[in-house]
Amino acid sequence: MSVPVTVYSTTICPYCVRAKQLLSQKGVAYEDINLDRNPELRDEVMRRSGRRTVPQIWVGDTHVGGFDELWALDRAGKLDPLLAG
Repeated sequence: MSVPVTVYSTTICPYCVRAKQLLSQKGVAYEDINLDRNPELRDEVMRRSGRRTVPQIWVGDTHVGGFDELWALDRAGKLDPLLAG
């Protein structure tokens, strides 16, 4: 069973696109919450993550961070175990 993945993103953010591409290449289903369409959620994301930037990615209850952190986890071989739960 895989852990739910949530990506808070915006439409024009290149790092958001790259994060979602990486997850898709791994066959990971994720919930994409677009902050352009849901601007009221920006405060929630900032409160949860402590960051103003996108993407903000959670794997289950674990806040991964942005694309750079997601990519680093994958390169280190730590993303697949995190996704597997």
